[in-house]
Amino acid sequence: MNKVAVQSSNSRDIAEVGDKINSGFLEELIGYQLRRAQTALFQDFSLALGEKQITPGQFGLLVKIKHNQGISQTGLAKAVGVERSTLGETIDRFEKRNLVERRKHETDRRAYALFLTEEGEQFLQSIMPIVFHHEKRVTRFFTAQEKANLLTLLQKLADQ
Repeated sequence: MNKVAVQSSNSRDIAEVGDKINSGFLEELIGYQLRRAQTALFQDFSLALGEKQITPGQFGLLVKIKHNQGISQTGLAKAVGVERSTLGETIDRFEKRNLVERRKHETDRRAYALFLTEEGEQFLQSIMPIVFHHEKRVTRFFTAQEKANLLTLLQKLADQ
């Protein structure tokens, strides 16, 4: 293994540099590989859309609200698998940015219906080219069939 001297603020340290660390059996675990892939995808998404102040999760919520205008906050929380209180904080931030509007639910007085505002619609339209470019960039090593297969397998995992 190569040893490289690394200068620290107070003293001289020795750091070992190798091509790759041994991950043992982790490389064979689907959860481990999914997490590594998610981290890489989220980092790329953040680089592409960081100045727009939106995370991958927030983007997904806006798209779900757009395609399910009037969905209840509880229904949306169930659909995306998050706690209602956690979702509430995100919806609060969306409201402050005038991206989403809460309205009293027509049939359930205790619930709120969520709607994308005109500004929210414009915001989504403005970032879609960036999102599609990100998607193309991170899947550039896949054939169309490999991408389709991966999506099918991931959906199977998510739906179990």
